[in-house]
Parts: sequence; structure tokens; C-alpha cells
Amino acid sequence: MAAGNQKNVAIQVVERGGLSRAKEQLKDSKSFLHSLANEWDESSCILLIPSRLSHNPEMSCKYTLKITTLTRRKEIIMHIKDMNRRSFIKSTATATSAFALPRFSIAQPGKTKKINVAVVGVGGMGGYALGEAAKENLVAMCDVDDARAANAFKKFPNVPRFKDFRTMLDKLGKDIDAVSISTPDHTHFAAAMAAMERGKHVFVQKPLAHNVWQVRTLRKAARHYKVITQMGNQGHTFTGMRRIKEWVDAGVVGDVREVITWTNRPNPPWFVPPSSFPPVTGPAPTTLDWDLWQGPVQNRDYSADYVPVKWRGWWDYGCGALGDIGCHTFDAPFMVLGLGSPTKVEIERKDPPGKGFIPMGSVVTYHFPARGKKPPVTLKWYEKGYEVPKPMRWQKDKDLPSGGGMYMEGTKETLYHAGMRPNSPMITPGKRFMEIKSDLVKIPKLPAVGNGPIEEWYRAIKGDGPMPGSNFDYAVPLTEMVLLGALAQRTGKSIEWDSKKMEVKGQPELDELIKEPARKGWQYGTSLG
Repeated sequence: MAAGNQKNVAIQVVERGGLSRAKEQLKDSKSFLHSLANEWDESSCILLIPSRLSHNPEMSCKYTLKITTLTRRKEIIMHIKDMNRRSFIKSTATATSAFALPRFSIAQPGKTKKINVAVVGVGGMGGYALGEAAKENLVAMCDVDDARAANAFKKFPNVPRFKDFRTMLDKLGKDIDAVSISTPDHTHFAAAMAAMERGKHVFVQKPLAHNVWQVRTLRKAARHYKVITQMGNQGHTFTGMRRIKEWVDAGVVGDVREVITWTNRPNPPWFVPPSSFPPVTGPAPTTLDWDLWQGPVQNRDYSADYVPVKWRGWWDYGCGALGDIGCHTFDAPFMVLGLGSPTKVEIERKDPPGKGFIPMGSVVTYHFPARGKKPPVTLKWYEKGYEVPKPMRWQKDKDLPSGGGMYMEGTKETLYHAGMRPNSPMITPGKRFMEIKSDLVKIPKLPAVGNGPIEEWYRAIKGDGPMPGSNFDYAVPLTEMVLLGALAQRTGKSIEWDSKKMEVKGQPELDELIKEPARKGWQYGTSLG
């Protein structure tokens, strides 16, 4: 459909500092706005955007977009479904002022129609996606393994089912609004791209994709196709995540220069080396479409040491323990400290048990430069088999939890949480936490975002909430951090990272791992650069 004939909604940028302040913010974000809007009027700070984006008022910009649904002719911003560039220009030419209703008003919370959701990968974490989709309209299921999908197929016998998501999108595309993807890591990218190319909103389990080029291309695609996106790192929606940000932003912790993270993985049943290398192969089960399962990866013979759950240990399919857990455990420090891209990643690892398999333990050290007034940060990731140093401020004779955790060493306090996600953050030692707890509860609270990442994503699609917290603008650099650590683990080499050039300094041989080749029929995103 031509841009001039698209269904659009006019919105105005509103800033506390008035129109002049809004104009400043628009200038700061000009390149972003040109990728978003079909038209915009600088004098009145009014933009014309596709109507399917009108529910997303924040757009990851520095300013606030207030959406109006006014219909009286004397008011300049009108919610007219067929507004095009010509009527937009005519409206803004006579505009002198505008009135903005509260955010998210277009969707009219509680009255929005349900979303038509397709789920790709219905076993394992796909069960969570199915449960959430059933609260909306579950319109399609896709899985390459009938045995793994049997329970889902039995539970929803009347929902159309497919093995190939490309076929599903071709046949039912017009009936699908959004796609949830819970497949192995190596097929995240292809499934997400196929959906976004058709204008579908996407939810993708962590890690977002299998290599750095893929995650950066997903971000380009999300902006290009103007869809609502979310990665499935559940902890980002937790109340504990908000407490950590509140405390750090309030200066409770002080300057942070060191972050320690750890996990009890790699461990069974996900990370189990085969009895021999190469692994024993044989015919694939009749319930499994082995060719589709491999997706973009070069074809090879089937082995029970890959499927259904051991794929995470193989570099061609998974990203190791770091890819499994890093997006969870790095989330809090990455967000609250604004870490951005590391400049160097160092590796200490055990020897891999065989070709193509992950090392069964490593220590990864990330180096982040200063960010404005924030000092440089060193972040360490410890896997099973390595001793994790205790915090400077810690209870005597108390061990760190073996299951995993994170702590930040600040100049004032140490902030800690047990487990892979920020469920119950605290200041350590516990005695100190109790001493200052009355002060912590006085810190202004950030708004809660609900009961999980898919629910948050649905609300954004409907217009009942802001852009999801782990939308691709956020999830891509977080996942890239994880993938750079996995790259060091995979090669056994420390790396110096040039983020702008998307390359490892002095190691051009790693280019093929930064952008892995895809076999014919599975190539996506090349037109986006």
C-alpha cells in the first residue's frame, strides 16, 4: 500500500518545557523520526504515523509522545483512519495548538479486541507461550516434532497446526497479528524475520539470536517493519528489577566498578557431552522433521545427542550456558548501569570435550568503558567448577548460593540477588539491609509492568501499555554482550571488540562466526544491510 494511502494517526510531541523544548528533542531524534513517521511538521511538532503504531507512545525516544483521539474539527489532531499525507499537511498548516489526552488512550484499555497469536515451537518454553496465547486468540501452532508437540495438539485440537512456520505464515498470514517463538537458538532469527517481513509483532525467547549480525539485523527489521517486539527474559518484568534500578539511581549503592555473576551450569539435562565424537548418528524419529529442525544450519545426520534438549551444548545450535542464562543474570547490571558494548572480553575455560561442543566450564571477563560520569566496569561470569569470590560486604561463614546469582560492588553498598533472575534483591550483609530498609522503602517506586514478558508485549500491541521493556532496542545490545562472551568461549580467545565496525580487532577469521552462513531457503535480512 502506498504511503499516501496508508491508514494513519496524527500525534503531537508534548514536552514539559513546552513547544520550544519539544522542538529541541525532535532535532535530537530526527533520524529516528524519519524512519518512524510518514510525515512530520517541525513547526507544530506533529507527526503522521501508521495507525498500527499509534498505540506505542514512547518509541524509545527521549521525549514523550502523547496520542490524541480528537474528532472535533476545531482541534488540529484528529484520529481519522484514512488520514493521508495530503490531509495531514492541510491540517498542520492551519494548526496553532493541540490538546493531548492521556497516554495509551487510542486503545481504550479493556475494550480492545483480542490478538490473533501464532505460536512457533510448542514444547518446553513453548508451553508458556501457548498458555498466554490461549488468553487471546490462539490461531495457529507450529512445531517440527509431533511427539514434543503432542500435549499441545491434544489440548487445542481445533487450532490449525503446521511443521514449517513459513508455510503457516503464507497460508494464515492475514489471520495472524503476532507470533511467539520458542524454538532452539539457531532458528530464532529466521522465524522472527519471516514474521516481521509480513508485519507481525514478535516475541522471541532468549537469547534473541545465534550471532551478532543476526541480532543487529533483528533490530533493523523491527524498526523497518514497525512492529512491537519482546525478548523472553522474564526477570525484566519482575518487581525486583525495579527495586534494583530505584536503589542504584537513588545513589544507595554508589559508584559501581565491579559486577560478579555466576551459574551452576553447564549441567544435565541440557549440557551432556556425547559418549564419542562425532556423536552416534542414525535415522530420525518419524515424528520429527529433521531437515526443518536444522533450519539454516548445514545439513548433517540426525543424532539423539542433539535432540530434543541437548542441542544447547553444540555451537551450531546453541550458545552454551552463557546463552542459556546470561540474558537473565546480566539483565539487571546491564540496564541499571547502562553498560552498553564491552571493549574487551577475556576468557579462561576448560578444554572442550570434543569438536563443536562447548567447554564444560569457563570464566568470562567483560570490560566496559566509562559512560559519562559512570566509571568503567568489569563484569565477571563464573560457570560450574570455578570458585566464585565472595562480596567485600558479606556474612561471615555464609556460602554464596550454588544455583547462581549476581552482586554489584559499590563504593557505598553491595547489592545482591540470588538465582539467575532478580527475584529478591537486597543489600548485603543482611544486617546492613535491615538497618537501611526503612530508608529504601521511601525511595519513589517505578511502575509495575505485570505478570511476565508476553503479557507486557500483548498490552503494548493493544495500546494498553508502553513499549515492552525487552523490546529489540534493549534486547539486542544485551544479547550481543552475551554472544560476545560465547564467541570467546567458542574460540578460546580473548577478544577486543570494535562495536562500530562489528568486528574483532586483529582476528578476521572470526568474521564467519559474527555472521554465520545460512543454507539456501533460510537466508533473511540481507536487504536490510
